[in-house]
Amino acid sequence: MPSSQPAHRPSTVGALPSGAAVLTIGEVLGELAEEFPSVTASKIRFLEEKGLIFPKRTRAGYRKYAAHDVERLRFVLGVQRDQYLPLKVIKDYLDAIDRGEQPPSLPGGVSLAPRAVSEQTARDLGTHRRRLTTETLAAEAGASRRLVDELVSFGLIAAEENRFDEHALKVTRACVQLEGHGIEPRHLRPFRAAADRELGLVESVVAPMASRKDVASKARAAEAAREISELCLGLHSALVHGHISRMDS
Repeated sequence: MPSSQPAHRPSTVGALPSGAAVLTIGEVLGELAEEFPSVTASKIRFLEEKGLIFPKRTRAGYRKYAAHDVERLRFVLGVQRDQYLPLKVIKDYLDAIDRGEQPPSLPGGVSLAPRAVSEQTARDLGTHRRRLTTETLAAEAGASRRLVDELVSFGLIAAEENRFDEHALKVTRACVQLEGHGIEPRHLRPFRAAADRELGLVESVVAPMASRKDVASKARAAEAAREISELCLGLHSALVHGHISRMDS
């Protein structure tokens, strides 16, 4: 993690602008409660510790959050939840924004307008929060009902309270494309088994941290799990692509 902050980033200690609308951490939780009901004050402080938000401080040391801090929090929490991105990836993106750059959109196509969430980002994150029926999932993925039923049967997707999430939609879309190459859901069962083994590995690594009672430790465990899973995916991709690159050599 970079040790220095962008030169134009304001100090987080000192007098607050007169007349500026500011919130306490409790009020921020109230603002986020409907969209992120599980977020806690410890989680917000953890994100500050990781350099993703920079609330102002009063002379007495109390944190005060402006509207753009809340929107930045909403963005971070949204892409972390919906895209499973490591905080380092999100931080690198936000650091580029803070430097006045226009970095490429994050995976999933979401992006952050400087100091605020753009309307398009709000729509994108809203899409990720949808819960899809079987019919809607099939329609949006361009899949047949038979394919969706087979994906459920082979454990590649699962419904929660008869609704599917954005990740099920991504799996279904990928399987529609694979079906075009003659690869059926029954051929993909090893992917489910491999994913379960990877999850077991990740859980075993973060278990000591996740077992602690404090919320901050649980947040760190979740972030470590995301980072490890991202590294595992990168390893898998490198191994497969390495073999493929030798096919025409």
